[in-house]
Amino acid sequence: MSSPPFPSGPAPQQHRPTAATARGEQHPTPHKDEIALLEPFERLGLDRITLVTTAAQADLACAAMADAPAWGFDTESKPTFVRDEVSDGPHIVQLATLERAWVFQLHEPGCRARVAELLALRGVTKAGFGLGDDTKRIQRKLGVQPADVLELNTVFRQRGYRKDMGVKGAVAVLFNRRFIKSKKAATSNWANPRLTEAQLVYAANDAWAALRVFHALGSPAAER
Repeated sequence: MSSPPFPSGPAPQQHRPTAATARGEQHPTPHKDEIALLEPFERLGLDRITLVTTAAQADLACAAMADAPAWGFDTESKPTFVRDEVSDGPHIVQLATLERAWVFQLHEPGCRARVAELLALRGVTKAGFGLGDDTKRIQRKLGVQPADVLELNTVFRQRGYRKDMGVKGAVAVLFNRRFIKSKKAATSNWANPRLTEAQLVYAANDAWAALRVFHALGSPAAER
């Protein structure tokens, strides 16, 4: 599956939130019915997604990401369906540059150690949505505090949006496009040693879209 071309700059915008507008007015988050009418947002194909399962593969990923000032960041955990069941996730961590994304499985100790080093690295912004629970699970599982994490929902609240935006709302506002998320992939078994193509595409694009939003916002890291 090849990935469609995407523009080097921001796509056509519905509204570009700024810190100045946040001071003077409040903006509603887009409704799901409004988003459903939009054209789909481009996404990374499998040719731009790398599955990382070993320490050696993680070293190659680290080298490829080294020059990027910011990464899109997300995690996935196997869903829990039993009351009071505690998740042992995350089971994968996704990091993305504008060119490609890496999906790190955390089964192998060496790979887990490299991911911990990446997340603890200072000077690189890790941008994403709904990262509060993700960072808590990472602290518990990997024993590190992710550094320079930017919660994009916070940026939108600072710019006048009343509710959490999420990646779907952010893509609608900034690019006038509909970000497609598969419910089947979202609730799939992320602890499975062999991930499906649908899982890889879902996970990688969550991180990649977050980075696209980060860049479209301008310099949100400076507002933290």
